Amino acid sequence: MKAILAIDQGTTGTTVAVMNTRGVLLGSVNYEFPQIYPKPGWVEHDPEAIWASVFKGIRAVFRRGLCKPGDVACIGITNQRETSLLWQRRSGKPLGNAIVWQCRRTASFCDGLRRKGLEPMVRDRTGLVLDPYFSASKFRWLLNDIEGARGRARRGDIAAGTIDSYLLYRLTGGAVHATDVSNASRTSLMNLQTLDWDPELLKLFNVPKTVLPEIIPSSGDLGRTQGVPGLPDGVPIAGIAGDQQSALFGQAGFERGAAKCTFGTGSFILMNTGQDRMHSDAGLLSTVAWQLPGQKTPVYALEGGAFICGAAVQWLRDELGIIKHAPDIEKLASQVADAGGVEFVPALTGLGAPHWDPDARGVISGLTRGAGAAHIARATLEAMALQNVDILRAMERDLGRRMGELKVDGGAAANNLLMQLQADYLGREIIRPRVIETTVAGACFLAGLGVGIWKDTEALAKVWKADQRFPSRMGTGPRRRRLESWQQAVCRAKTAS
Repeated sequence: MKAILAIDQGTTGTTVAVMNTRGVLLGSVNYEFPQIYPKPGWVEHDPEAIWASVFKGIRAVFRRGLCKPGDVACIGITNQRETSLLWQRRSGKPLGNAIVWQCRRTASFCDGLRRKGLEPMVRDRTGLVLDPYFSASKFRWLLNDIEGARGRARRGDIAAGTIDSYLLYRLTGGAVHATDVSNASRTSLMNLQTLDWDPELLKLFNVPKTVLPEIIPSSGDLGRTQGVPGLPDGVPIAGIAGDQQSALFGQAGFERGAAKCTFGTGSFILMNTGQDRMHSDAGLLSTVAWQLPGQKTPVYALEGGAFICGAAVQWLRDELGIIKHAPDIEKLASQVADAGGVEFVPALTGLGAPHWDPDARGVISGLTRGAGAAHIARATLEAMALQNVDILRAMERDLGRRMGELKVDGGAAANNLLMQLQADYLGREIIRPRVIETTVAGACFLAGLGVGIWKDTEALAKVWKADQRFPSRMGTGPRRRRLESWQQAVCRAKTAS
């Protein structure tokens, strides 16, 4: 039995999954790893812990009999995107912790560039705003902060990259230092037009091109396994995409205008804009969705993301102790008909699209003596949905028209209450697929295309199946009042309010 192995390296853990050649997900394992918070607003990961979680996951799928090592026809990688690190070229050992996409330590540097009037140039070339979210300022920090890093960079001793490039390097025994075009488009260093590292941006962020990976398509023969215990040598790594782009691909969002929302650590809405680079006037981002073999021009997307989504539920679990397990929030929140006036703006690492306020902080307001854990849980779920309303409305302003149905995925998409809230607050139908792990599915689809398991995207579109639809049940008046209350709460969280 031939199978596709997917590595989904996320912000809080790594999922390793197996899909057969008919597109059926046979099973998966997930291993969390520690989050490191050295200072307020700083977030780091230990790259060795990430690699250990990947290695543990690979061994586990074989141990559980999901497939045999010799059955693996190809490997697909999807990953947390902007997270950045340096490592030794010779050994593959990291030079220190990775700076996570959520980390805000470079906010003052980005503010300085903005005050110099450089944001329009950055946006024009990259499709991205000037924000510490993206990799460029993180690479600069690492090169400056790690003793001797710049000297070693000049000598060619070290490599830089996002998590996809680090995993590709480790899986190929150091033979391949590359990143796919979707991940490269999230660095603030790649020119969206040329699909190459931009010399002026490299100079602006003081990142030498010599440390960066080669930019390659998202599908094809991207590298071969070498020296990975438990895996045969020579297995093709045939698909790579950033997690949100992979989710859109896994949702079969191949047509222009197709959109999805992923409920993960953060929540992210992506809409396929075809071969058009769409400029946003509403605080959204232009990005590369994917590039398939033989495509000279990639598929682009319009994106908006909230930094904290599922991570808010983890915060209730780990820091407040309101719930013991993340899925418990649905039962707790269902104990009350509404949040009782409680508003929670989960700006725990600032506000993303369309607000872009890195210094905003989380706010719980509207508390009364009668407010309890159930109201806070309900307010958390409502916030997760309301953040997406802000993003989708901004997207509609850019498009100049109302969007239709929205496909959803990610772990929190299994929460029926959350999905109904999302449908109600958006005022449109929400569609949940049979396989909500669409990030994994996208990695498998890209890899399968890369080795010819599927001929084209038309064949893949037939694999995708809907599971449940959530129609909007809220009237226009109640929806308007609920959104007004939310906007007032967001203003309280903003630094500029």
